[in-house]
Amino acid sequence: MDTRTRPEAEIPPSIIETDVPARLDRLTWNAFHTRVVIALGITWVLDGLEVTLAGALSGALQASPSLHLTETQIGAAASAYLVGAVLGAVLFGWLTDRLGRKKLFFVTLGLYLAATALTAFSPDALWFMVFRFLTGAGIGGEYTAINSAIQEMIPARYRGRTDLIINGSFSVVAALGEHNAVFLLRPGFLPLDLGWRFAFGIGALLGLVILFLRTFLPESPRWLVLHNRSREADAIVKNIEAQGHNVPSERRPTIRLHPAMARAGFPHLARALFRLYPQRSMVCLVLMASQAFFYNAIFFTYALVLGKFFGIPSDRIGLFLLPFAAGNFLGPLLLGKLFDSVGRRQMITLTYALSGLLLIVTAVLFVNGVLDATGQTVAWSVVFFFASAAASSAYLTIGESFPLEVRALAIAVFYTLGTALGGVAGPALFGALVGSGERPAIAWGYVFGATLMLIAAAVAWRWGLAAERRPLEELAAPLASV
Repeated sequence: MDTRTRPEAEIPPSIIETDVPARLDRLTWNAFHTRVVIALGITWVLDGLEVTLAGALSGALQASPSLHLTETQIGAAASAYLVGAVLGAVLFGWLTDRLGRKKLFFVTLGLYLAATALTAFSPDALWFMVFRFLTGAGIGGEYTAINSAIQEMIPARYRGRTDLIINGSFSVVAALGEHNAVFLLRPGFLPLDLGWRFAFGIGALLGLVILFLRTFLPESPRWLVLHNRSREADAIVKNIEAQGHNVPSERRPTIRLHPAMARAGFPHLARALFRLYPQRSMVCLVLMASQAFFYNAIFFTYALVLGKFFGIPSDRIGLFLLPFAAGNFLGPLLLGKLFDSVGRRQMITLTYALSGLLLIVTAVLFVNGVLDATGQTVAWSVVFFFASAAASSAYLTIGESFPLEVRALAIAVFYTLGTALGGVAGPALFGALVGSGERPAIAWGYVFGATLMLIAAAVAWRWGLAAERRPLEELAAPLASV
């Protein structure tokens, strides 16, 4: 057995010495890693689908004979989804660290699947909002369980690109979700009160497929070792090793753990955030808040800008979303490898800085009326080629910055803070600016968002963590290390 414990004379029986992390990191990419990406990375697909459907179906929800939602109620339903995502992230993040990654990525997906299916059967506005809240809770929980599991199972030299590509898939599915909604809601295709129900049902069907795929995935071996289940961890790693090849290594470094010292929860997270890694905490907060404001402010108001300033009818907005979505996905896809080769600090700084500078250029062109609708879309697509990679790298940074015992909860807390500071304020502010009808007001909003990204770039350059190709245990030793 490769997980080894030295004689009792050297190490007390309560101490475990293991090489499981080193064996996971020396693997080359194989079929197991592909299954992990498909079965777990699909979380962002679900979120992209849900966020897009909420906007694309607003007209149908208002016209529904059973719901009769007002604009205020549609906004309240969106808020319910967001509140559910935040609370779900914190609750399920705490449970993920305590009970394991695998249990929770079944629980959170099960909650999402049930809630989105029930949304399709909502009898009235109140139940619609309740089910949207529960759907958000499932998606929020997915963020924490999935991000922590992916980072712990993917070899160190692939970790950056994998995380970025998965997080960048959000916008592609957002575009596809909007087009599917338009297809289902086209006049005469389905009865007025059925089209929106079928659209929400798509998410439930997709969830069933993902639930099946996840039955083939194991628990995180790193989490198992920490909780004194070394034999299970060793068996899982042996199975993964049999599916591919190992990178030759002169040594397989081991770590020593005292499982009885493994503690999860808010007091231990507070110790990690404020005593052990206060500088990293500041960096993560700045990265998350700035990208949340920048990303959400533009992504959720692009349709308003195209309609109000360029006269694009609502049934054609989806066509302009496609190149915008393409830029969002191609950025992480093409730049992701550089985060593992050139370096985290360098690439995070570059993508945040270029996002800010390019948005300032876009603001100048917009306020002077240089761009038509196509030109504006192209400009946004270029900006978000870099901004999408920047936003994805924020999630990557959090997972790499804190110990295994509190990794999922740390992701949850920073997701919550980023959403509160930037994700809520951004769309609200830009919605008001668009409503003013003044191009200069919107341009100044763009400049403000760009400034936040430039500040974040400076913070990343000065205090960013050089995490590329390094084991997670080297970046942040488990709290149970001895």
